[in-house]
Amino acid sequence: MTDITDNMRTYSSQVVDGIEATPARAMLRAVGFTDEDFKKPQIGIASTWANVTPCNMHIDKLAREAEKGANAAGGKAVIFNTITVSDGIANGTEGMKYSLVSREVIADSIETVAGCEGFDGLIAVGGCDKNMPGCLIGMARLNRPSIFVYGGTIRPGAGHTDIISVFEAVGRHAAGELSLVQVKQIEDTAIPGPGSCGGMYTANTMASAIEALGMSLPGSSAQDAISTDKASDCFRAGQQVLELLARDIKPRDIMTRKAFENAIRVIIALAGSTNGVLHLLAMAHAVEVKLALDDFIELGKTTPVLADLRPSGKYMMSELVAIGGIQPLMKRMLDAGLLHGDVLTVTGKTLAENLADVAEYPAGQDIIRPFDNPIKKDSHLVILHGNLSPTGAVAKITGKEGLRFAGRARVYHGEEAALAGILNGEVVAGDVIVIRYEGPKGGPGMREMLSPTSAVMGKGLGKDVALITDGRFSGGSHGFVVGHITPEAFDGGPIALVENGDAITIDAETREISLGVSDAVLAERRARWTQPKPLYTRGVLAKYAKLVSSASEGAVTDK
Repeated sequence: MTDITDNMRTYSSQVVDGIEATPARAMLRAVGFTDEDFKKPQIGIASTWANVTPCNMHIDKLAREAEKGANAAGGKAVIFNTITVSDGIANGTEGMKYSLVSREVIADSIETVAGCEGFDGLIAVGGCDKNMPGCLIGMARLNRPSIFVYGGTIRPGAGHTDIISVFEAVGRHAAGELSLVQVKQIEDTAIPGPGSCGGMYTANTMASAIEALGMSLPGSSAQDAISTDKASDCFRAGQQVLELLARDIKPRDIMTRKAFENAIRVIIALAGSTNGVLHLLAMAHAVEVKLALDDFIELGKTTPVLADLRPSGKYMMSELVAIGGIQPLMKRMLDAGLLHGDVLTVTGKTLAENLADVAEYPAGQDIIRPFDNPIKKDSHLVILHGNLSPTGAVAKITGKEGLRFAGRARVYHGEEAALAGILNGEVVAGDVIVIRYEGPKGGPGMREMLSPTSAVMGKGLGKDVALITDGRFSGGSHGFVVGHITPEAFDGGPIALVENGDAITIDAETREISLGVSDAVLAERRARWTQPKPLYTRGVLAKYAKLVSSASEGAVTDK
């Protein structure tokens, strides 16, 4: 148990101390507070539990473990909920427009509850693509001693399947490779229980980034959702937040420029999701750390891709868990001079101290490659510029797809039209599929193009077509794909001016994305272009579209 001092109750004392706080104490007694509890630091536990998705269906139990840990260490834990949505369920529908929006709602709700209730410290337990960065943004804004706990990864389905196997089965059926019965078999068995999607998709990418950032306990990012290790991780986080309170260690002490550089390098080594770029930019904005797309370029030049993980690789996160998770990888990277070892973490120790006694991976494993045999010698997260994207776009190119693609534009307004064109055979080899008006403002909400990219792979066109969009991609997307094209079409970016048959070249080595149309022709097209009317004029999507910044700035709503 931590020795409790008055300076650990900076916020709760304002809520429950003195005669003026009698009404507050009366209400808190109804939810279980005792006289002794009013003398303890209050620890808010933000739970993203919901039965809307397997990623989060178990998190209520994990939040209870964190509660036990905080109480055992001398605090008074208070669990509250925030929302979550499911990208896997909503992908390909209008509902997916709410996905990125939910990151802001989650951050706002954590800031709102903790700011109002006077919590002295925070723990957040998250397990899906947007609720993890949402939790970090909320904690960063408040800047009270905080720890993030990852809900853990799902185990593989029958036949080494996962959610991407299901999406790609739809394309394989369209290509005549799978019968409806075979598709149904994959549907029935690919998702065996709780946990986040099983490859190095966005959830596992962000969990790894947050651990590398120093905001979760060592090992938190690489544990099965249903495991004693994960339950212990939650209990220890509950205890450790009291230690952070005692030492007055806050998110802004941990989430420094050097820590963000560590996080970027780790997600590159792991072949992580392009969404990591969007979310790290937003998280840095929340703590006023300057971070830009160009930083991903510079760090990517000297950081190799080492992990053979899905979607572009072979293995799943549960298999990385079995050989030790990301800690041995980080130790290798630290020893190679790729990580800053002097940064502070939620353990109260530096990253170098945390990694000092970490064991090497077992001999014979081939999930994490050695530095002298990388999957790619530099980053797979390629930041592209050119006359098609003057302020930057983000590609995920491991090299397996090739490093250059030149083709002719096949233009679609929106994801649904593109998916239909892919499945009905309209898209053919040599096409560059252009999906526009899916940006943060234009969508609104910047939907993930998982259904179209999965259909491309399922149809066997993965090496024969490219896909570009002002929307974004699921961490499960692979192939020659470029997202986050900025300025977006709704703002009159060049992607709004592309016409069917235009030549488009994407070059990962020169980091260029170019439209083979003269400036004069583009000027003529621009003169004819008119901005479309907003699709939503009321409610959360309308508010989001009015407030959101460019994807090149993290698509934040408080800039």
